Amino acid sequence: MNELNRQAGRFYYKRCYGNCEVSIHIQTGLVEDMISTRILTLASMVVLLFTAGVVSVDAAEPETPINVGSRLELLLDDWLIESMEGLSFVLHTPRLAETVVLFDKPWENGGYCDYVTVFQDGDLYRMYYACHLGAPLDFGGGGQATCYAESRDGIHWTKPSLGIIESDGSKENNIVWRGTASHNFTPFIDTKPGVPADQKYKAVGGYEPKDGNATDNPHSHRIPELFASADAIHWRKIGEVFVPTIAQYDSQNIMSWDALQEQYTFYFRIWEGARRHIARSTSPDLRTWSDGRSIDLGGAPAEQLYTNATIPYFRAPHLYLSFPMRLTSHPPLVKVVSKYDGKYAFVCDSVFMFSRDGLHFSRRYMEAFMRPGRDRRNWTKHSVMIALGLLPLTEDEISLYVIRNFWSDSNHLIRAVLRTDGFVSVRGPYAGGELISKPILFSGQNLVINAETSGVGSIRVEIQDAAGNPLPGFGLEDCVEFYGDAIAHVVRFKGGGDVGALAGKPIRLRFVLRDADLYSLRFVPVGTGQARLPSGSLYRPDGPTIIKILGSG
Repeated sequence: MNELNRQAGRFYYKRCYGNCEVSIHIQTGLVEDMISTRILTLASMVVLLFTAGVVSVDAAEPETPINVGSRLELLLDDWLIESMEGLSFVLHTPRLAETVVLFDKPWENGGYCDYVTVFQDGDLYRMYYACHLGAPLDFGGGGQATCYAESRDGIHWTKPSLGIIESDGSKENNIVWRGTASHNFTPFIDTKPGVPADQKYKAVGGYEPKDGNATDNPHSHRIPELFASADAIHWRKIGEVFVPTIAQYDSQNIMSWDALQEQYTFYFRIWEGARRHIARSTSPDLRTWSDGRSIDLGGAPAEQLYTNATIPYFRAPHLYLSFPMRLTSHPPLVKVVSKYDGKYAFVCDSVFMFSRDGLHFSRRYMEAFMRPGRDRRNWTKHSVMIALGLLPLTEDEISLYVIRNFWSDSNHLIRAVLRTDGFVSVRGPYAGGELISKPILFSGQNLVINAETSGVGSIRVEIQDAAGNPLPGFGLEDCVEFYGDAIAHVVRFKGGGDVGALAGKPIRLRFVLRDADLYSLRFVPVGTGQARLPSGSLYRPDGPTIIKILGSG
């Protein structure tokens, strides 16, 4: 970056070279004629002025290191990266697994179930979903229901008979709430310290107009309702969520306690002109809420973001991950019947974005995170809607849940699978490439990476000082080459894997990748970075990988 300014009778020229900023202060009287007549190049002027003794060169202050401590860092973008050559960021698409829930009960009005929430609660997984009983002619009536399912493994789900809400003369069903709040009833576990036991579970739902305007008037001031429960099954209303911002709230609105920021966060639907968008409000106590602010997507193209499914990542809660359903301008590929005659039944897909403060989100990846796929029944509104919640059913995979075949009597929920931390990777091609991090500070004794290579691929790491010089014993030639596939591989050098002597000191990391993907990194205490490979063998930081070979091949 170059800057040339006239300041108080002097010319000031600044040129940045990586982390070194060279400032050239030039006395005005000596140089003005040179510039105006263009006789000398800038380089010639610098040499002349050095000789004349009228130039001073100032090195900028060293770059402030990023303190990563021992937290997990996903390589979603270049936030930690100073330079990258021959590598690229790759957005990964979840793999579709099995159907987990069929919306096939009489009280579910199969074909019109969505706004799913899942979370882990001890050794139990809980699920809630909306059943639009008046659909397709009415999606906002008082007959809507919130239904409940549970699972011990996140794959096989049951719908218990709860005996709480009557439907068609019977309470033998899995309904936990009924009414307009069920349109988007979204529970969460309230982890704020000191929360009363009978309010451990909370939920937000509904979008009743405060001023009596019609329910479908986007300019009416609406008031979502707040609910609480001691057991996640029996709910009661405890208040309202009054955000001093006019908003629609007719989508799945999401609330949670942010332990790092020590406040509740609330993500909800707003309209910006004719465009659906997402806003955020915060509260210390669920009673007083800040003005809703539109989330900042930087310079990303404006798109219709219908839902948001925003959640702190359970392995790195300083990162907010979001999976909005994106409404497109394409009409559906199958016939849709509604009170709007298909006016709003456009094709949808889902996208991925992320934030480090909960307000400024990156849309670096504009491509779809999940596409509708070959089934034409998914080429409609809501059919690629990702549920709120990420479930770590195994140590090496994350499960997401996705609505399929909305507007169809085959409406169901499918499980999708992604590698742990596997939303985005830094990929090295066959020819290889490398990256160098910004200066960082860490705590811990082992550097652990989540990575995979091909059979011919490899990853090597070099630890440098803040100036970019390889540290003795941690050079590239000292690194034990990694090849394989591990969620938590401990990087080793010829002298071992202990890097604790460098903790608290500014360092840089240099990664050299060949036909490999790097997903995340973390510094941890010794012994906590052991990783199980797909074969089941255990990698030990103090020794070789042990692989048991079966058969004679």
